[in-house]
Amino acid sequence: MSYRILVIDDEEAVRKAFILAFEDTEYIIDTADSGEEGIVLNNKHKYDLIFLDLKMPGMGGIETLSIIRKTDTKTPIYIITAFYQEYAEQLKMVEKRGVDFEVVRKPIDSENLRLIVSGILKTPAGY
Repeated sequence: MSYRILVIDDEEAVRKAFILAFEDTEYIIDTADSGEEGIVLNNKHKYDLIFLDLKMPGMGGIETLSIIRKTDTKTPIYIITAFYQEYAEQLKMVEKRGVDFEVVRKPIDSENLRLIVSGILKTPAGY
């Protein structure tokens, strides 16, 4: 079985790192360089997991997260950021509204990315 993952990040190096981390695996990696593009892709495809950057020009990660969650409440979303402290209050407010997400702090290496993805997508629900 193959799994489809969406990576929304304005940094090309981050998008490429995800592609390289999962080449020759059962994971299909789609990337978007903006929140707007990520929303379009998410509306077009069914994803098993989404990784979302917080600090992006134009539509930031929090707005992107909120829009995606209006139509997609099930797909796990992991926010990847080096700016957690800067956005901590905004994230708490979004969480209080019932928006579901997890946070992973940058930098993160390929091995840890694969461990996170494997744990999310291959562990039976409830474990």
